[in-house]
Amino acid sequence: MKFSVNWLREFVDLPENPEEIADLLTRAGVETQNIETRAARIDKVIVSQITASSRHPNADRLTVCEVDDGSGTKRQIVCGATNYKVGDKVPLALPGAKLPDGTEIKKNNLRGVESEGMLCSPIELGMGEDASGLLILSPEAKIGTPIGEFFPADTILDVEVTPNRGDLLSHFGLAREIAALTEKKLKSTARESKIPVKKTGVTITSTHECPFFSARKIDNVTVGPSPQWLRIKIESVGTRSINNIVDISNFIMLELGQPTHAFDANKLNGGINVRLAREGEKFLALDGKTYSLKRDSCVVADQKRAVGIGGVMGGEETAVTDSTKNILLEAAYFLPASIRRTARELNLPSDASYRFERGVDPEMVLRA
Repeated sequence: MKFSVNWLREFVDLPENPEEIADLLTRAGVETQNIETRAARIDKVIVSQITASSRHPNADRLTVCEVDDGSGTKRQIVCGATNYKVGDKVPLALPGAKLPDGTEIKKNNLRGVESEGMLCSPIELGMGEDASGLLILSPEAKIGTPIGEFFPADTILDVEVTPNRGDLLSHFGLAREIAALTEKKLKSTARESKIPVKKTGVTITSTHECPFFSARKIDNVTVGPSPQWLRIKIESVGTRSINNIVDISNFIMLELGQPTHAFDANKLNGGINVRLAREGEKFLALDGKTYSLKRDSCVVADQKRAVGIGGVMGGEETAVTDSTKNILLEAAYFLPASIRRTARELNLPSDASYRFERGVDPEMVLRA
């Protein structure tokens, strides 16, 4: 698992040298496989705003963007990404910029159209592993500002966590281990919630497989891009940003080690019941595949059908989409042996099952 040193520092004081951190973990029997330093300063990469976009006259998969770089004149950039819209603010590498992978940016003629720089994805800036599209910046980002002002330097530790140390599969968990090794004080993880939530009725029929299940309904949400601070955090450790609802769920898991799941509350039929599946019960999962469940699988269900395989994966029929207005947020404790059995029977591994199989802290359910 990848850990951000900046994120760890929110919970415990760390040595300045990342090699010292790795040595500390080795003493605890935890091996650091790789240490990656990500520089904050990338010269000649600035915030720009896309002011116009049109199809490339000679290439179906390229577009021609007009961007404002804050200098008072517009630049023409040929782009292959499709995840942007006019008005978005994105990183612009100017001619003369040198990217972390060594690429030098020059003015180029691409299929007969001049390109005066390059619009960048997160991976091209060394800010995560997402190469699927441009890095969309916060609307508040000031045009012309050096991109390094938004992304602090960081060090990423790639740590091999053994199966018996599920307590280390979060930034808080690893920070707690380091605090114990160094006899440093562990800082508070309390975060104040300003979002009004509603309690909702939950019935737990399969109490052996799921001793504790918590759910809260949150109304009037707006599904959209995540704020920049959230994208920076999750993408720094290799998790791709999807939208603000999915991203905050992943953030909680990466910070506290507690998997959570959000349902579109308007797609649920009645209250939640955590029960065992019916033999052969069909379930359409978020990966787009339909699974035939066995009687020993624990499912999260509404009054009509299973809407999630407990501790493994949610369902397509109740997934959060751009049109979602109300969500039901789940946090629960599932028996490790039950999750391990179900995930293997269905050949359906997930980040959630990876943690539940190794055991999560039941105390984190309500905190999450």
